[in-house]
Amino acid sequence: MFNSPEKEVTRLLEAWSSGRQEALDELMPLVYQELRKMAKQYMNSQSSGHTLQTTALIHEAYLKLADQKDKRWQNRAHFFAVAAQAMRHILVDHARSHQTEKRGGETQIISLEDTAIISNERANEVVALDEALQNLSNLDERKGRVVELRYFGGLSVEETAEVLKVSTPTVMRDWRFAKTWLLRELSS
Repeated sequence: MFNSPEKEVTRLLEAWSSGRQEALDELMPLVYQELRKMAKQYMNSQSSGHTLQTTALIHEAYLKLADQKDKRWQNRAHFFAVAAQAMRHILVDHARSHQTEKRGGETQIISLEDTAIISNERANEVVALDEALQNLSNLDERKGRVVELRYFGGLSVEETAEVLKVSTPTVMRDWRFAKTWLLRELSS
């Protein structure tokens, strides 16, 4: 009897959590397309003139995920939530690096530098969004996580509710509040 893809991912995550490193090699082909979709979804929401290779973002996220040896993976949704967070941090670090370089500071070498080009305006927007999201998280951590999971991670309302262990109506309320709050914050 064959496992569904979701159950197979969860099984491999549990094996990886238990120290079976080769489970990561089996896992990646199963989750790669979803990671690609997440990265592409984020990149599609960017303005024209901003280019960042989706593949480079996925590979950087993979390296961050592979480094998390002591992580106890709950399930597939938890894995993708952590992947979304990793992608967000990579994009923000890259934008900050670009701002530092623009101001004449020392160039920080990161592996995305060779494959990504980001406009000055876009770098400022990414950093501003990250700062606004941090402010929202300071105000209400769960609302910040909802944005991170839905916007950066591309998770559905149901998957977000599963990761946060809340109801779907709660996620919808948090999502509406957070979008309004962030829009106000970014407009000022």
